[in-house]
Amino acid sequence: MFYLAKLVALSSIISISSQALSPDIGDLAGAVSIPPSSFAVLGQNATFRQNGLIQQFNPTNTTPPFFQIFHPDFLTVLGPNAFVRSIAKNATFASGFAFEAPIFNPPTNEIFFASSVFPPESSFTHSNQISKINMTLVENALAQKVADINVPFETLSLPETVQITNGGTGPFKGSLLLTTRGRGNLPSALVLVNPKTPNNATVLLDNFFARQFNSMNDLKIHPSGKIFFTDDNLGFTSDQKPPPLLPSQVYMFDPETGLVRMVADNFVTPNGIALNPTGKIAYVGDSAGITNSTLPSTVYAFDIDPESFFFNSGGPDGIQVDTKGTIRRQWRWRAGQIIFRQDGVLLGKVFIGSDVANMAFAGDGNLIVLANTSIFLARIAAKSAVVSV
Repeated sequence: MFYLAKLVALSSIISISSQALSPDIGDLAGAVSIPPSSFAVLGQNATFRQNGLIQQFNPTNTTPPFFQIFHPDFLTVLGPNAFVRSIAKNATFASGFAFEAPIFNPPTNEIFFASSVFPPESSFTHSNQISKINMTLVENALAQKVADINVPFETLSLPETVQITNGGTGPFKGSLLLTTRGRGNLPSALVLVNPKTPNNATVLLDNFFARQFNSMNDLKIHPSGKIFFTDDNLGFTSDQKPPPLLPSQVYMFDPETGLVRMVADNFVTPNGIALNPTGKIAYVGDSAGITNSTLPSTVYAFDIDPESFFFNSGGPDGIQVDTKGTIRRQWRWRAGQIIFRQDGVLLGKVFIGSDVANMAFAGDGNLIVLANTSIFLARIAAKSAVVSV
């Protein structure tokens, strides 16, 4: 078992030195250097952002997508040949075809993803959909220097045991591992889905000692094979689920024994979760600030002690960590992917300029960003630290 004690909060408001950093971006295409000293003082008559959730911070008015560089260490993450561009798009889904649960399946070179978890795409009576694109088609289009890449996507036909997919990771023993919100009186659950036709599903967990979870959000696999997942009240606030019966918490599930334990509480809305490459640090995001900007929008870091698996406390969304421990968190509502160093220093952003919720590596250096009606590829130097078993 494991013990998780809070180490530090990586706040959405980062204190940065006013010293000019002036990162040398050289010939890196699609990159803009924005030293913190350039906006440390805006002046009494400046136009300040009034809503941190929907108003972009784009002081150079650069057309997205592009890389915003706040610290020179970001250049190491990006590498000399970095770029970001759209690779698939579709505007026919009710509220976005590419939103959550990105999972890369190496055997088929495909990236799977879920459509929006918000109404009307997901509701009390209707579940969102899971689709996939083939990364081989993306690589071929890049090699042929296609100007406007829009690879086709395929939507899966899934059984009724998969109700509103919110999180995804893996593969786990050859299958996609999902967290589902449930809908109506149907339970939230951890579910395995076969990435190959007929995409049959197996439910691993759907209760906490016979009580329904509220609405499972995100998850990651620990190197031990145990599964960490967050459970929030967003299913209820989105009118998809009845009122919560449990606090919003983080849990650990042991698929070998069936044991499930609460490992962290004192969150408002626990959302994204990630583990560092050694499995000794857990990062959990509280995204309550998505709906109220005065509530937490913070990623917390916890020490993992393999003796007991217990947390002592608690608007980022999805979180990923690379092999060097660099933290990536998807910041929902018109920003993009924000990259932090382990000590909380903001390095830069993959600025998309539209609603975003999650991301995943599709092989080393290929970061897939889901932006509702579009999917973006950020080609960078960093490598994924996601565990699959």
